[in-house]
Amino acid sequence: MNSLWKDTVTIPPRASLPGDMSVPDVVIGAGMAGILTAWFLKKKGREVIVLEANSIGSGQTGNTTAKITSQHGLFYRQMIRKVGQREARMYAIANERAIATYEKIIREEKVSCDFQRKPAYLYTMEEQGILPLQTEMRAAQSLGIDATWAGMEAFRDIPFSVKGGIVFPNQAQFHPLKFIKHLSNELTVYEQTKVLAVKKNRVYTDKGVVTAENIIFATHYPITNVPGFYFLRQHQERSYIVALDGQKELAGMYYGIDEDGLSLRSEGDRLLLGGGNHRTGKCICEQKKGKHVGYTFLKEQANQYYPNANIVNAWSAQDCMPHDEIPFIGKYSVFRPNWYVTTGFKKWGMTSSMIAAAIISDMICGGKHGEKSIFSPRRFYIRAAAKNLCVDLWESTKGLTKGFFASHGHRCSHLGCKLEWSPEESSWECPCHGSGYHKDGKLKDNPATKNL
Repeated sequence: MNSLWKDTVTIPPRASLPGDMSVPDVVIGAGMAGILTAWFLKKKGREVIVLEANSIGSGQTGNTTAKITSQHGLFYRQMIRKVGQREARMYAIANERAIATYEKIIREEKVSCDFQRKPAYLYTMEEQGILPLQTEMRAAQSLGIDATWAGMEAFRDIPFSVKGGIVFPNQAQFHPLKFIKHLSNELTVYEQTKVLAVKKNRVYTDKGVVTAENIIFATHYPITNVPGFYFLRQHQERSYIVALDGQKELAGMYYGIDEDGLSLRSEGDRLLLGGGNHRTGKCICEQKKGKHVGYTFLKEQANQYYPNANIVNAWSAQDCMPHDEIPFIGKYSVFRPNWYVTTGFKKWGMTSSMIAAAIISDMICGGKHGEKSIFSPRRFYIRAAAKNLCVDLWESTKGLTKGFFASHGHRCSHLGCKLEWSPEESSWECPCHGSGYHKDGKLKDNPATKNL
């Protein structure tokens, strides 16, 4: 099935790149981060084009839950401990500002995209989850975020028992493709133009070569391995969502902190139920442990809590997970001063896309963005990254070793890891770096750029 967003909006197709050209700025990727960055650059007087391998919003932007929030799970207490109060406050301020910027653009540009301010709730269904929530609440408050303990009446709209929760008021949700459709009307976007390689100030595509002063990688996962080495600095997780019809609109957005916690939000009379997440390429491994994931898990939850509802949409998204849990936004590498990158948004791509667009457009136009240090790709927080780095190195070593002995058709075209079959998606997935392929071997998800 398509996502709810793709089923309810049609974005008119654009022409492909007509041939070789030169331009001051080129953005690779026409998702939320790419379109917003290009839009900001154009508003600041820059000449910019966007290159897209498929169509506008066809990637992760069309598969999001579309929450715009500074509430990112049990995050701030860990962030303060790992990177410090000052840096954590920068992160919090940037996310709060992103929500306000969305609202400002939508109001001034008269964008009809179902934007609503709503509270975001973190909840637990277990007694042992209460203390972590209380600690998270105090951490968020110390950073200037309005977070308070939520009474049980706040959860009367959801059909299961909650032991405790906190609320972040005045957060937001919207229809991402309605928003991106409006902004892209002002931009030059070339669709069906696949980037094959980037070298110095040239972008090589299957339709021609673009020479540019500045090159912005907004491809979700960077497609150029060296320099930057982003494949060593993050992994990917797959998130699943189903839409149930005929449901009463929820008063807020909800996110469970428990191992099998659910994400809930409304879009009109449809309820978006999210959960069953797993590391990309590890679906079968989770099932062998007796744990249901993906659509199987969500269908069970829907049958239990919403037995009379029909599943009208079901879709999944890839989430780039940096080792230190902070997005990479800024210069691609010290060796490429005219390259910029946006990646590692975890499960909060809408807020992070706005932050990325603001930072990169400021950097290109000579402005000074106060939060850019915390997001800089050149940072290295060893305390924050160590555990996840070790896990990723182990998974990559296993995948590469298995790939050495695997048949050619079962090796990822990115770096050669052995692919795993996902019955939930009916596709091949790479457990090392998250590339995905359809059953026939055609590329589905980057960082790979070639079919099998």
